[in-house]
Amino acid sequence: MNLSAAFKEWSLICEALGSGRQSLILRKGGIREGRGGFTFEHDQFALFPTLFHEQAERVRTACPPDTQKPGQPDYQPGDEIKIKYWAQLDSTWTLTLWDTVSLLEPFHIWSSATIRERFDWAQSAGDPPAIRVALVRIYRLGQTWRINYRSEHGGCRSWLKLPPVPQPAWDERKPVIDNGAFTDIKNSLQKIAGVPH
Repeated sequence: MNLSAAFKEWSLICEALGSGRQSLILRKGGIREGRGGFTFEHDQFALFPTLFHEQAERVRTACPPDTQKPGQPDYQPGDEIKIKYWAQLDSTWTLTLWDTVSLLEPFHIWSSATIRERFDWAQSAGDPPAIRVALVRIYRLGQTWRINYRSEHGGCRSWLKLPPVPQPAWDERKPVIDNGAFTDIKNSLQKIAGVPH
């Protein structure tokens, strides 16, 4: 088990995952991940919140008061990053039909235009449109993990290597939704997207 992997995601999405409003990650890939785009490299990882200045315009929900506001700059070296959530990968799909992707809207907060942009991204490399989807079980760490932002945390990459998560935070983690609710979400997704692969 890798307790030092971290996945970079918009702060608004981290909060949606951490509040149980969302259990999906939909990804096209960062520019440093090559022509093949994004892959789910780890089955467990911390959620590393990022400050993408347009994120509030690209979701279908109000911006929580404790998250980044439009126009706020990115982190600077030395800034404190608060890592509150841990994700466990459950199932993955690669979806190639927009009609299927559009049915996922109740399970995430991104705008349709944002997801369509990610879906169509592969065409810029000459590949058919597709998007990678993951169902994740989210846990709130027992205590907020505070780290200092470094320049190597920046850039268009999805995965980071951090120091191991502090043991008390790990030992006291709790799922943000119960087993029954998670099973219901998984069953609903399989009806839409088919057998995970």
